[in-house]
Amino acid sequence: MFSAVEWMIALRYMRARRSEGFISVIAGFSLLGIALGVATLIIVLSVMNGFRMELLDRILGLNGHIAVISSAGSVSDYDPVVARLRTVDGVVSVTPLVEGQILATAGGRSAGALVRGLAPEDLAQRPSIADNITFGTLADFRGDDAIVLGGRLARSLGVIVGDKVTLVSPRGTVTAFGTVPRMQAYRVVATFEVGMFEFDSTFVFMPLEAAQQYFRLGESVSQLEIFVEDPDNILRQRAAIGAALDPELRLFDWQQANSSFFNALQVERNVMFLILTLIILVAAFNIISSLIMLVKDKGSAIAILRTVGATRGTIMRVFFIVGASIGVVGTISGAILGLLFAKNIEAIRRALESMTGTDLFAAEIYFLSQLPAEVDPGEVVMVVAMALGLSVVATLYPSWRASRLDPVEALRNE
Repeated sequence: MFSAVEWMIALRYMRARRSEGFISVIAGFSLLGIALGVATLIIVLSVMNGFRMELLDRILGLNGHIAVISSAGSVSDYDPVVARLRTVDGVVSVTPLVEGQILATAGGRSAGALVRGLAPEDLAQRPSIADNITFGTLADFRGDDAIVLGGRLARSLGVIVGDKVTLVSPRGTVTAFGTVPRMQAYRVVATFEVGMFEFDSTFVFMPLEAAQQYFRLGESVSQLEIFVEDPDNILRQRAAIGAALDPELRLFDWQQANSSFFNALQVERNVMFLILTLIILVAAFNIISSLIMLVKDKGSAIAILRTVGATRGTIMRVFFIVGASIGVVGTISGAILGLLFAKNIEAIRRALESMTGTDLFAAEIYFLSQLPAEVDPGEVVMVVAMALGLSVVATLYPSWRASRLDPVEALRNE
């Protein structure tokens, strides 16, 4: 499509002389703008993908995909229900669970927490907890006085494995003098760190029977937690599970529980994509302006080429090569820079924090203890294709204008 002569002339035009230095500067900024735009888009999209995947994995690692709750407030006689649910196609596990808000106190310190009571074997089968035990062991998670604390909660209370923590429940005992909060001391047998601030600072696990006794539920539980094979296809799973439940039981899935949160992430991701695309668009306009100035400056050279036999198509392809080369080099450079940055973003964050002495990614604000990034090859291809497309489109008008230049008028004006 492009002859050797056209490439030679285009490369000669790209090596600006001293009188064309300003044009070269504009072209350089165009290349830099496209590279930064592509790199920034890849980095931002990767971080947003990483946020979504990390939050989804950690939220669903501790909370079930579907919760079975009762309009009565607690689920009684749940063993037959659990047996039926485990036979439903696509159900991985069903866990009876007791849940309640409490106030944890130790050594004069206190913090609000969420107690989750479940059988020791069920807790051991949850990788998000079992694989992230920092101190102690789940082998001691048995009896009436054992609890497992989130690592941040343990530090805020100033306790370690073996210490006692007093749990205060607002649903206390009703007496003639009013409601007396229920208090009981428990021994810390282990601590965990899942890397999500909200869970590490609020969750307390205790054996199911101990939780039933503490919250005075008898043989009932607060809910049944269900994990399914395909949480993204939760609607189909809901239909199958709902058919196996009694009418008084209701379903509450993870999408309902976190819909506003993940919708906000998606909206933010789309808005960031549109905003950062403007960087590439501005760089494309710079390509247009630099090529138009180059065409004006090379008017006499274009006229001479036309008089020695160069066709309009040849002239158009020469300037197309010049403009497209800026876009291709900028896009490829930006893609490489973006992929390298996304792959090493956590190390870069730590280096910047050590240099500036500031906390750039506070876990209390962003919920995660490290900056995640997940590169989606499809999105990288989309960004690269968009940048190349805008660069190519930006070269069409200046190239067409160069091809329509009248050689007689161009030489007359010299």
